[in-house]
Amino acid sequence: MSAEMLAPASEAEVAAAVAAAAAAGEPLAIEGNGSKRALLRPVQAARTLSLRNLSGITLYRPQELILAAWAGTPLPEIEAALAEKGQHLIAEPPDFSVLFGAERPATLGGVVAANLSGPRRIAWGAMRDHVLGIRAVNGAGEVFRSGGRVLKNVTGLDLCKLLAGSHGTLGVLTEITLKVLPAPEAVGTVAVRVPDLTAGVRVLSAGLGSPFGVSGAALLPDGDPATGLAGPVALLRIEDFAASVAYRTERLRGELTGAGQVSVLDDATSRALWRAVRDAAPLGAAPEEAVWRVSVQPTGGPAVAEAARAAGLGKLLLDWGGGLVWIAGPATPEAHAAVVAAARAQGGTFTLFRAPEPLRATVPVLPEEPAPLAAISRRVKAVMDPKGVLNPGRMRAGL
Repeated sequence: MSAEMLAPASEAEVAAAVAAAAAAGEPLAIEGNGSKRALLRPVQAARTLSLRNLSGITLYRPQELILAAWAGTPLPEIEAALAEKGQHLIAEPPDFSVLFGAERPATLGGVVAANLSGPRRIAWGAMRDHVLGIRAVNGAGEVFRSGGRVLKNVTGLDLCKLLAGSHGTLGVLTEITLKVLPAPEAVGTVAVRVPDLTAGVRVLSAGLGSPFGVSGAALLPDGDPATGLAGPVALLRIEDFAASVAYRTERLRGELTGAGQVSVLDDATSRALWRAVRDAAPLGAAPEEAVWRVSVQPTGGPAVAEAARAAGLGKLLLDWGGGLVWIAGPATPEAHAAVVAAARAQGGTFTLFRAPEPLRATVPVLPEEPAPLAAISRRVKAVMDPKGVLNPGRMRAGL
């Protein structure tokens, strides 16, 4: 963490702070509430620019399914406002406060900048897919905007998707406009006890390919003690009106009867279980351990998990139909090398999602980009942040 913290309360003050840093050639660590400081590489900067005081919902039109808020707005505040109108955030952004040991909740800007999405991503898309518009400050201290506050918006370059997932390295998000949707009246889960992870992914694929509108597909290798589910267990979620959920879960249960022991979980149990999956709680990661995420074709998920187990990394969780493999274990270069090798063997990618600073500072936290893509990244960085003052080194050394 940087020694000095700047916490401007307006967009103009954010722009002035960045402009001053650019003029002095002094890098800034960009954050909201600092809830994800242990994510990716540590940023070496004398000062932190926090958006925590740039907070509040600036526009909410429930009838039009649109919400806008300053980037420093805590996510629970936005979720509460939506819940009052029976609506929710489509991408189901996770709450990693326990995983990261954070004292303050995540902010809207932080979630969008990291492009964090929950189990619903497999059915409804990533966080970036629901960003309608942004206001931001580039590395020269200039305010710019992209997109707007309407659903049909096709003007200009789509900088919304560029900044979503850039981890504050290309611009400081100041205001974000999102599309929202009505929240489901009920949630049901079909749980299938499977013999192994490969069989579990087949169950998830069958559920996702069914006509019953599955909105979550996860695999718990060790089951779930809270619900008494023995592992490995495949979980398929259905969300909708209560009568529709009851009908569709029963139909799906009937279709999966031959795959293993099948049960249907009620609304309250389902909501708690999928919150846990969303937040990677079943991983059971200890505070001193490293946590990796491997993205791979769903059919490659079991192989990645087995390779991790063979390397002594036995804490696992598979989401997104088997295409997202969470792994926790010792924060060592050897463990990291094993995860990287497992991801590469299946043609996937990896993220060192959480680790002590010494490990994050000395190993790649993301795969190296192919030369042509790396050249494009450098050109984009040069345009958006010519002095390199925004979160330098956050994603890759030297950038």
